[in-house]
Amino acid sequence: MISFKQNGDFSKTTDYLKRSLDTINYSFLSKYGQKGVDALIKATPKDTGKTAASWRYRITHNKGEYRIIWENTNIQNGIPIAIIIQYGHAAKNGTWVQGRDYINPALRPILDELSNEIRKEVKKL
Repeated sequence: MISFKQNGDFSKTTDYLKRSLDTINYSFLSKYGQKGVDALIKATPKDTGKTAASWRYRITHNKGEYRIIWENTNIQNGIPIAIIIQYGHAAKNGTWVQGRDYINPALRPILDELSNEIRKEVKKL
């Protein structure tokens, strides 16, 4: 029979991670936000070009959580055009227009690069 006994808690690890959030300079997130916008503009299928020109990003920070949010402001009749291009939609005549996965491939290298930079920042601690 194998048994384990553990004393203590993870308070030191938790404290370290909380301090890490306060010491990392997150200003580099703007660089990746803009890189994402540039990649999305380039990758967005162009008919009129309005959807491609409508990409933007914002950074939010709440309780130690940072997010880069990429948004597209081209909304027609309440429908986000970037999303129906991505996932597809029904046409007026009832046929299905197949979606085109352009968002994920555009952002993947940006997110990989961002992940590597965050890893470097954490290692500095």
